[in-house]
Amino acid sequence: MRSVIKISKTIDDAVSEALSELNVGKDDVKIEILEEPSKGLFGLIGGKDAVVKVTVVYDPIEIAENFISKLLASMDIKAVTIVKKEEDCIKVNITDISSTDMGILIGKRGNTLDSIQYLLSLVLNKGKDKYIKVLVDVDGYRAKREETLIKLANKMAEKAKYSRRSVKLEPMNPYERRIIHSALQNMDGITTYSEGDEPYRRVVIQSK
Repeated sequence: MRSVIKISKTIDDAVSEALSELNVGKDDVKIEILEEPSKGLFGLIGGKDAVVKVTVVYDPIEIAENFISKLLASMDIKAVTIVKKEEDCIKVNITDISSTDMGILIGKRGNTLDSIQYLLSLVLNKGKDKYIKVLVDVDGYRAKREETLIKLANKMAEKAKYSRRSVKLEPMNPYERRIIHSALQNMDGITTYSEGDEPYRRVVIQSK
């Protein structure tokens, strides 16, 4: 387990410095006060700083790395996994992977990748009060997919305008539907809504 010892004027300051260095929340650590701060004689002589030891007992980065590593090994897929924590989000990017294995990992319209993301989210948030968002990507797939969906949204919106008829897109997961809705929310003469039940729920683009 990772741990650091910090020295500061107050216990709170020392703990804050430790949390910042470890990049974890206060709920994820064990705090040991090694030395209480004191002001010393007349507040001038012999004063002591606070000394604390902060140990990580719940490390979302380590948990995510272990989960993805075991998953890839079970699927006989060789790749490099990069895990980063940005605020309350764990971002996993899987790189250095063959095109064949990438296709397996992503699945049809990203369904397999979404399932992996969902499972990792369950693991990371089990028993936790503060929710951690999870984003799993493979070699920039999600950005490419988002670009493709935005182009599709604009093309189908123009078709709806020209034909004055509603255009129904193929079924998509909630993440992809949000991309479509967001891309067209400010387009004049167009409104969007979703219809159907999961996993067949789809976006409908309608001319006003």
